[in-house]
Amino acid sequence: MATVPYPDIKAIAFVRDFADSAPPERQVFQNRPKMEGLWVRLRFRDGDLMEGVMPNNLLLVEHYGFTVVPPDSYSSQQRVFVPRISLAAVEVLGVVGSPLKRRKARPAGKEQIGLFEEQ
Repeated sequence: MATVPYPDIKAIAFVRDFADSAPPERQVFQNRPKMEGLWVRLRFRDGDLMEGVMPNNLLLVEHYGFTVVPPDSYSSQQRVFVPRISLAAVEVLGVVGSPLKRRKARPAGKEQIGLFEEQ
C-alpha cells in the first residue's frame, strides 16, 4: 500500500475496468459537448489542460476539488476528480442545456387545409 501526499495528486480517475486503465487519448472536446452542465477547461499547475463537463448546480461544487466527466466517452474513465490544489485555473467555456433558454414549440401552420374536418 502506498500513501500519496494530497498536494502531489494531479487527478483521480474512476474507471470502468482496471485492465483497460490507459490514459484517454483526448483531453479536450472536439465539438461542443452534448450532455447538460458546465463545459469547463481545467489548467493544471504543470501546464497540462483538460476539459470536462460538470453539473450546473452550485450545491454540488465540492470544497476540495471538481468532479468532471471527461471528453473521451470511449475510454475507460467515467469521471475524474481533480483537487483544487493541483489546478492553476478553471475556466467555464459554456453552459450546455441551460434551463433559461427553453425553445418554444412552433405552433401548427394554418396553411394546410383539413381534409377530414367536419364543418
